[in-house]
Amino acid sequence: MTFLSSVVKDRTDLEDKDLDHLQALLADWTLLADLSMSDLVLWIPTWHGKGFFAAAQIRPATSHTNVPEDLVGEFIAPGRRVDLDKALSTRRKVVHPTDSGLRVDAIPVILNEKVIAVISRHTNADGRGGRLEQVYLAAAEDLMEMVAAGSFPATGEVSKANQAPRVGDGLIRLSKQGEIEYVSPNAASAFRRLGLAADLINQDLAKVVAKLQKTPGPVDEAIMLVAAGRASGEVELDNSTSVVTLRGVPLLRNDERVGALVLVRDVADLRRKEKALLTKDATIREVHHRVKNNLQTVAALLRLQARRAKSDETRDSLAEAQRRVSAIAVVHEALSRSPGEVIPFDEVINQVIALVTDASSTIENEKPISIERQGEFGELPAEIATPIAMAVVEILQNAIEHGRPTSEPVQINATKSGGQIRITITDGGPGIEKGKDVFATDQLGLQIVRTLIVDELGGGLTISANSPTGVKAEIVAPIVLRKSN
Repeated sequence: MTFLSSVVKDRTDLEDKDLDHLQALLADWTLLADLSMSDLVLWIPTWHGKGFFAAAQIRPATSHTNVPEDLVGEFIAPGRRVDLDKALSTRRKVVHPTDSGLRVDAIPVILNEKVIAVISRHTNADGRGGRLEQVYLAAAEDLMEMVAAGSFPATGEVSKANQAPRVGDGLIRLSKQGEIEYVSPNAASAFRRLGLAADLINQDLAKVVAKLQKTPGPVDEAIMLVAAGRASGEVELDNSTSVVTLRGVPLLRNDERVGALVLVRDVADLRRKEKALLTKDATIREVHHRVKNNLQTVAALLRLQARRAKSDETRDSLAEAQRRVSAIAVVHEALSRSPGEVIPFDEVINQVIALVTDASSTIENEKPISIERQGEFGELPAEIATPIAMAVVEILQNAIEHGRPTSEPVQINATKSGGQIRITITDGGPGIEKGKDVFATDQLGLQIVRTLIVDELGGGLTISANSPTGVKAEIVAPIVLRKSN
């Protein structure tokens, strides 16, 4: 639950539809603050007119802050802020000059004829004579009137773009007829990069956009509606020279459209970077796919060589090498399907179990031993996944080979906590001789496991007697590797 949701639920009598409207308003919080060049604080009236609670605050990107302190969470009793009380009772904007040179406006947020919140707008009172600032402030007044009338933010927005533009990225003001009354320098530059050489003032923006689209067939209707100032939402204008995001905000007065704002952002560089990242990601995945194929080829060659081996010792050694190579191939197969360098390790462990189970079923005159998995491995980084997969293969194989003659299943369990993964593998075999050091042998498999877990990952490995019978092997490894200096 968000802070706003908890405040509304615990301290007010607002309904779900009121909360939805406030959340939509906060989604456009930056637009109001940037155009006003003011700090905004959202005050919500509490139960039975007992005061106001500050539920949200934002500072402008177009000016310095006038409210450096964080007011979110502050409670104001009735009478301490006359402007808030008056805006709530009269349902009108209240202007409250202060001795500090700031002007504080209280704007009611109205939905279905009910004041559900009050916006406190803190503005520096010095004059702003520039044309850009004048357009910003006029647009802010239009939007605040719409907030007080319950017509902003709009519902049912068109949404066909991401990286929504902000006020400072570029702003166009349209007349009721859709003609351009004002273009900020950044907006003009964005259209020049799209290939427009003419001046935009007094032109029909929808017709300009239709010419710049330069794609076969009709122009997307959503783009035309936003460019004409008739629809609220975000669209993307793309041609061979550049890419621009447009966000339309129709301006209403008494439910009639009197103009529109179109925010403009040049996103060509962002799109190029996204395309480069997608290309890089596809290349990395293709590399993992080819590595997997090569490893599977090596594993197949080892399997063929094992079949031709004349001694059991050579055959067993080649089979072990084949399993180790196959375990690494399983990790690269998962990486070839994953979008990043993090692997869904449950898929890997399932394939590892199938690999070991398949190998154990080839032992002659022996009943196959099943492997049961418990717990979730979740996602692991690739540098963690490969050594853990190889270690699990070795321990599972040992559990099956040395756990006979019992037919009890081998169990593997995984838990995560404190930035570590703990893997426990148990069997129901004859167990370990009392006083025997399992690592004081020449078994290559256990030496490999200890090297991978202890030396490479900086984790821990213990092998002990299980209760009542069998062996218990436990791996504890960090999920994030320590960075070397």
